[in-house]
Amino acid sequence: MGFLKSCCDLIGELSSSAQNGKSYWGTIAAPALPLWLLSGGGPGDKYRNIAGGDKMAKTHNPYTDSPFTGVTRRYEFNVSRGVIAPDGYQKQVLLVNDQFPGPLIEADWGDYIEVKVTNSIVDGPPEGTAIHWHGFLQTGTPWMDGVPGVTQCPIAPGKTFTYKFRAELYGSSWYHSHYSAQYAGGLYGPMVIYGPRNAEYDVDVGPVMVNDWWHRDYFKVVEEIMAPGSNGQTKSDNNLINGKMNFDCSTVDSGDKTPCTDNAGLSKFKFQPGKKHRLRFMNMGAEGTQRISIDAHNMTVIANDFVSIEPYETQVVTLGVGQRVDVIVDAHAKPGTAFWLRSNMTTCSATKQPLALAAIYYEGADNSSMPTSKPWNVPDPGTCANDDLALTKPFYPMALPAPSWTQHMDISNFVNSTGHLLWEFGGVTARVDYNDPTLFRAQEPGFRFERDLNVIDYGTNSSIRIIINNPSRSAHPIHAHGLNMYILSAGPGNYAENTTSRGRNLANPMRRDVQMVTGNGHVVVQLDAGKNPGVWPLHCHVAWHASAGFFSQMLFRPDLLRGPRFRVPDPVRQTCREWAAFTGAHVPDQIDSGLKVRSLGGGER
Repeated sequence: MGFLKSCCDLIGELSSSAQNGKSYWGTIAAPALPLWLLSGGGPGDKYRNIAGGDKMAKTHNPYTDSPFTGVTRRYEFNVSRGVIAPDGYQKQVLLVNDQFPGPLIEADWGDYIEVKVTNSIVDGPPEGTAIHWHGFLQTGTPWMDGVPGVTQCPIAPGKTFTYKFRAELYGSSWYHSHYSAQYAGGLYGPMVIYGPRNAEYDVDVGPVMVNDWWHRDYFKVVEEIMAPGSNGQTKSDNNLINGKMNFDCSTVDSGDKTPCTDNAGLSKFKFQPGKKHRLRFMNMGAEGTQRISIDAHNMTVIANDFVSIEPYETQVVTLGVGQRVDVIVDAHAKPGTAFWLRSNMTTCSATKQPLALAAIYYEGADNSSMPTSKPWNVPDPGTCANDDLALTKPFYPMALPAPSWTQHMDISNFVNSTGHLLWEFGGVTARVDYNDPTLFRAQEPGFRFERDLNVIDYGTNSSIRIIINNPSRSAHPIHAHGLNMYILSAGPGNYAENTTSRGRNLANPMRRDVQMVTGNGHVVVQLDAGKNPGVWPLHCHVAWHASAGFFSQMLFRPDLLRGPRFRVPDPVRQTCREWAAFTGAHVPDQIDSGLKVRSLGGGER
């Protein structure tokens, strides 16, 4: 491991501020999270005692039984450029409040969250932005989903927009820019919603964020991928845990004079002997699928994305981009010991340096010492597949409704007449119009959408089943906005009704907002379309694939969207007036995904 230049200690050569700005993530001083937040003015004592009050994970429906706490958690974000060196290689990144990764947003189940976002990306060059609150349902507030060209226009440079939405689900998630592939430049951070527990633990270690990392600016990578003759692939330079990692500076390209420091510093965590620790793994990368383990420690998985599951034990968890897995780890070792936490990008991901390390120190250990623990012998299958569906059973069981519509959305790619490699989803390479959000247009009488918007109008259908066949070699993390997907089948080859998939489960299927579809494989999902009117993206969460057109949009209940209850508020429309003024004087480079229209009455297509 060339990035570990020191023989016997983990004393980083860079300060935490040089690596991560004002962020404390990955430092030994980072505090553990509470079991819940004080209400700060809720309507009753029950919300002061525990998140969710008297509601239980096993007996209360997470989608319909969230409490109304009367509490609003308020945050202010300033998004700007800054120069840091997360792995020792200095580069310009995008920061939230001068922090990388960004600050934690936390709330109790049922709280409102309000975030005032100021776009200070005013030079180098100026860029728009918009923040997506990953996994949040946005029931009744589809304009707060944070997707430019879909639910709003970008926040123009120098302008401010305030998001407000409700924490309808509980668990672990993240926020990130949805403007182009901007989040690959550092614009993201963790979110934790405290709620009922499905397993007991003593210490909440908090977010363990993993991500692939490019030394080039994110837009340079997009330009390379979208250039004529490109094969659509790019290799990341490194892999980070909580924004930190070492890099072997002797491996930089010939002629690269960028300041680079060996042994920059790794992330560190604390364990208390004899205690059970909750770790919230989050893949905030742009492309890489991660396999996470802790040497000599089994992990009990308790949640996938925002869904509590029946606990099961494993040694390795697999996370595609956007996915979260919560685990409980029993700190069974002796005081004073230390172990490696490892995140390895799978062999089906493209990277120059797949391994990220962090150190876990038990109380009494020298927190500058280097662990000597050995990894588990669990070979990488090289498929990028999530755990078998037979293992992942929601803790709160829900019967699968009968679908009122079945839709086929095959994945493909092709090289167009100008030599650009593009992705198709359901037969369309998508592209949005940042100046004309789809949600606004859906509220107009007689609305119509251009084919390359890839809007699928599901009308009044109550539950839709989507069959996704992937004949390409690439694995894809499929993300649905606005709702959780029931995962009915996932496995190799094209789907057929008699397919024996990896743990095919129709009785109490796994629910989550991101699901991996393997290369030359399939996934079948179902969505409760009638429960959340809006325009909701369904797309690949590989940033570069979305930029090359792997994006679609689901239009649910347009009849209700045209009613007064769903009239887009004026502050949201103001983003378009301000963006129009900005683009009238500047021509932004847009290499992004977008949206086709088909009106479906029922049956199968």
